Amino acid sequence: MNRRFIRFLQASIAGLDLLTLNLAVSLTLVFITSIPPQFINYYFRLWLFVNTSWLFICWISAIYNEYHIMSFEIFARKTMRVYIMWVAAVLAFLFFLQQNEISRIFIVSMILGSGTLLLINRFIYLLLRHYFRHGEHLSKKVIILGYNDIAKKLANYLEEESLNTQIMGFCEEEEKVKELSTYPILSDIGSAIQVSRKLEINEIYSTIAPEKEKIIYDLIKQADQECIRFRIIPDLSFIIKQPVHINYLRDMPVLSMRSEPLDDVSSRGRKRAFDIVVSLLVIIFILSWLIPLLGILIWLESPGPIFFIQERTGRDNKTFNCLKFRSMKVNNEANTKQAQRNDDRMTKIGRFMRRTSLDEFPQFINVFKGEMSIVGPRPHMLRHTEMYSKIMGQYMVRQFLKPGVTGWAQVHGYRGEIKDDEQLRKRIEHDIWYMENWSIWLDMRIMFLTVYRTVKGDENAF
Repeated sequence: MNRRFIRFLQASIAGLDLLTLNLAVSLTLVFITSIPPQFINYYFRLWLFVNTSWLFICWISAIYNEYHIMSFEIFARKTMRVYIMWVAAVLAFLFFLQQNEISRIFIVSMILGSGTLLLINRFIYLLLRHYFRHGEHLSKKVIILGYNDIAKKLANYLEEESLNTQIMGFCEEEEKVKELSTYPILSDIGSAIQVSRKLEINEIYSTIAPEKEKIIYDLIKQADQECIRFRIIPDLSFIIKQPVHINYLRDMPVLSMRSEPLDDVSSRGRKRAFDIVVSLLVIIFILSWLIPLLGILIWLESPGPIFFIQERTGRDNKTFNCLKFRSMKVNNEANTKQAQRNDDRMTKIGRFMRRTSLDEFPQFINVFKGEMSIVGPRPHMLRHTEMYSKIMGQYMVRQFLKPGVTGWAQVHGYRGEIKDDEQLRKRIEHDIWYMENWSIWLDMRIMFLTVYRTVKGDENAF
């Protein structure tokens, strides 16, 4: 789907939702209750919180994510969860700040009115989806040249991701079709333009390269004459057996195995600046008192060093000394054996630190030194890096980045002991997804989700 249209759709839905909340507040004030002059400041603070908390919850929940808004069912479920979280946040604000001056009728009416208007919003969105999918002047008709694996995959993608695309069928030689097709076989390839003219086709997608079928060159010229857009889907599977990203060096196409925003110098500079600021604040305002406090407790229960320093694998497979508060008794298996649930090597203060992730805080010193980042793949022991890289072929791709204090895999529950290949595969998938989709906003979102999961409690933290 057109990226600009997606951005427009996301912004429109988000703006309409925010307008809905403020409309609920306004209607409540006009028709149900009024603000006593002496209490205006209390209502104003509530209004600010209503808006900021809604935006924040929507942001951390990624409700307007492209994947979510493309499915009405997923979008509706997400909306319900966000609404419940928002109501809980508003009630917590009123309870903890003891906002007794605000009318209870106003609060109930605002919450119920917001929910009702949000429900109406979702029905409006459903109608718009139907309008874009079936409006004749908005929808575009498409045919696909060739009936092969690429053509079938293309048809599925167009169905899932395009609001206004109607697939009319395939054009392929009859003897090459060996199975029933989802859409009709309209004609052979040579008659594609005649069929397009008859069906008022807007776009032709060819999964057949011109080098394989010289007639494709003629079809491209004929399509231009008929004002039909002609698009070619290159099949690179005979060269590369995975998705690729195409960039251009002037007029030369450059194929990459994946997109890497942090390959850009300016992006790395912004991430490093972010790391320095956050780590410096943590060192000054948290570690300055946390180190002596936990240091005393660690030493009193189990005499020995305060910090556990271990060689871990960093960016580009280079090693560095990773810092942690020592959570176990001094033992000879620290560099070979993973921490396990109910591990008898753990101290009492160590269990508390691991459950609350306090043991990881010294790694902000590693971040400040440039050995780690706030967000990135978690660093593993050298022995485990060697072992995991032999199990999973893409494991070392995660080493393109600096390791992180927290990461995309961790906020999705993939932390702690790795027990099987599936857990390892999921972690690698999440780490690579983060690498391909990095942004400062994503880093901030992961930080907030980390705090949220820590406060909520993570069953994999032990």
